[in-house]
Amino acid sequence: MSASSLSLALANLLVRPAFGSRRDPGRVFDRITGKAGAGPGDGQFVDDFRSLLGWWARAERLTPVGWQSAQAHVRRHLTNRARVRRLIAEHPEIEREPIERPVFVVGLPRTATTVTHAVLTLSDEHRGPLLWELLAPDLELPPRQRRKAVTAGRRMVQGADLFAPRFRDIHAMAAEGPEECTFALPHALMPFSQARIPEYRDWHCERDFVPDYRYLKQIYQVLQYGRPRRRWMLKSPMHLENLDALRTVFPDATIVWCHRDPVTAVASFCSLIEHGMAVSSRPLDLSGIGATWLDLLSRAMTRGLAARADIPAEQLVDVPYSWLGSDPASGAPKLYAAVGAHWTESEATRLPGAVARPKGTRRHTYDLARYALTRADVESAFADYNALRAEVDRA
Repeated sequence: MSASSLSLALANLLVRPAFGSRRDPGRVFDRITGKAGAGPGDGQFVDDFRSLLGWWARAERLTPVGWQSAQAHVRRHLTNRARVRRLIAEHPEIEREPIERPVFVVGLPRTATTVTHAVLTLSDEHRGPLLWELLAPDLELPPRQRRKAVTAGRRMVQGADLFAPRFRDIHAMAAEGPEECTFALPHALMPFSQARIPEYRDWHCERDFVPDYRYLKQIYQVLQYGRPRRRWMLKSPMHLENLDALRTVFPDATIVWCHRDPVTAVASFCSLIEHGMAVSSRPLDLSGIGATWLDLLSRAMTRGLAARADIPAEQLVDVPYSWLGSDPASGAPKLYAAVGAHWTESEATRLPGAVARPKGTRRHTYDLARYALTRADVESAFADYNALRAEVDRA
């Protein structure tokens, strides 16, 4: 047994006595809200998470650690929501903070969105949200409180590295490094990466996400308030399915759309899901992972392509995988020019560190067949996207 497997087995034994609480998720939720301090006037937000926890509690194959993770997910979002609302009530001018011309990096997962985001945040004129900030958004903190918040972020990353060490080879995280909006959006697809929750899927697919993006804007307004204003560089593959809602809230946003062969992207992402889900669900259903995520990602792409038609040409930047995946030295300046930013010697000096694999990580290998998928399955699901990608590659 590997050290990670032993650690996970011991953790499941340690929290197993509390596993029975999933039979009464309403009671668990009431305890969470009592500590989170959810205030009046936020009933819908709270009720949505009550539903999520109830559905999550019924998830098949959920482990004791997985149930603890579900509660932590809900607790974090409710706690952050209460803090953001309190800060805005104390400082109403927060909502007047302009989030001007933000850049959103989107695309299927595993299409170099992470490295694209990292390159865009190299400039001193740009700002990407740091992981520890997304986990607990707040105003500028005194040094002691800031160290405490950073330490909490580091512990989260250390826990992920301990229980799922191969996950780091696929998507390395750092508490003080730029991360994606997925950690701040209330109802991104993150729960699906930990458990099979069919009721949540149905609810998610019918949801109006404009309120979620309004809240996301409030988070960035909080993180900007009282600090130097810089152009926000934001990222999440999960934005792809909600570009219409995103642009309703951020009408002057520049959309940077990363492109890659979906056969490769889907295989790579299923591998990422496998290693992450192994912490919270046992035994794993590999064919279920393949079917679930082919459906979710192809749906996201269909919605993204529909929304793309309404994006003004000057606010849309297509980034083929070759720009940063194979030749970042020539691709990075083109990326900066495309978003209206200046590429200088300073960014060029920092570029190798931004695109390098994290020290100690291994090469990521994956196989579409492991998830009961074929090339034909993926190409059929993404036929319209492949036509667009061919145009992007030619250009």
